[in-house]
Amino acid sequence: MARYVDGFVIPIPKKQMAAYRRMAAMAGKIWMEHGALQYVECVGEDMKVKMGKPFPRLARTKNGETVVFSWIVYKSRAHRDKVNAKVMADPRLSSMGPDVMPFDPKHMTYGGFDTLVDL
Repeated sequence: MARYVDGFVIPIPKKQMAAYRRMAAMAGKIWMEHGALQYVECVGEDMKVKMGKPFPRLARTKNGETVVFSWIVYKSRAHRDKVNAKVMADPRLSSMGPDVMPFDPKHMTYGGFDTLVDL
């Protein structure tokens, strides 16, 4: 079954990782309650790759920052749109406004993806 994925690459100050983890756990709970199929947040560990463009370079990290790579899985784009509408209306999300984010949302990379291969 084809699925739809929202993907994110986020540069985050290492000193803000504990705050980000708390925020991500709360956000994940909200997305899952409103129907997302999967919510995953991963922090960079092996970023000194020899092939391709390393995530820190892609994300244009600054000294003291690391990269979070995350995704949310949905049944389809229509399902994503319905889930996200409910999430954006959830009052718990308002406590995570840009003024309390542990990272600069302007530096986040985001996009929606059709699944090409799903084994």
